[in-house]
Amino acid sequence: MSAVVEVHDLAKIYGSGPSRTIALDGVSASFESGDFVAVVGASGSGKSTFLHVIGLLDRPTSGKYLLEQHDVQTMTSDELADLRSKKLGFVFQSYNLLPRTDALENVELPLAYSGVPQRQREKAARSALSMVGVEALARHLPNQLSGGQQQRIAIARALVNNPSLILADEPTGALDTKSSHEIMELLSELNREHKITILLVTHERDIAAYARRILTFRDGRIESDVSNTPETGAVTVDA
Repeated sequence: MSAVVEVHDLAKIYGSGPSRTIALDGVSASFESGDFVAVVGASGSGKSTFLHVIGLLDRPTSGKYLLEQHDVQTMTSDELADLRSKKLGFVFQSYNLLPRTDALENVELPLAYSGVPQRQREKAARSALSMVGVEALARHLPNQLSGGQQQRIAIARALVNNPSLILADEPTGALDTKSSHEIMELLSELNREHKITILLVTHERDIAAYARRILTFRDGRIESDVSNTPETGAVTVDA
């Protein structure tokens, strides 16, 4: 398998002087194609900053970041935006669906921004909706859907560009327990059956247990990096 993400000695510092905050402090890691990685840690541990850097939403202060061998440190803002639209898919806690736009059109949005013709957009969007089990809801507005259904639409939108990596930021944070586990079962199936690479940030250990690898952040550093058996939730340290 080839590395989708490689980071070496990644640092992110906000402010200067007395207000200086080290959010990431020499983080090194790599994620292979087909990985399902959960990032956990207390508030302020650096996990969200890490996700933002990997998602090309923020630049590191120093260190090296390769996304499918693209050195992001050398790229312009426009180049980063283009790379982000082609290589990354995002799933957020709050769904971020357009309220007056139906499910199909919400899923089409990334392709519309990329200039894909309408007929091709619709075909890809319907395929993505089918992958997450909600093609029958294509013409429903977000306010006609449950939270779990809205998150499935959001996952379909993240998939529609056939990205190299899905970044999920607390994707179950707004859901009840039953819906949370249904969404995690869906992400597990997408990873297992379709080999989709997923990087998930969560503060909930039972949600992280669905992943096959768990990174724990503390004070801007990776405190532990362990493999996991999702069927049992049992965690074992890599040799």
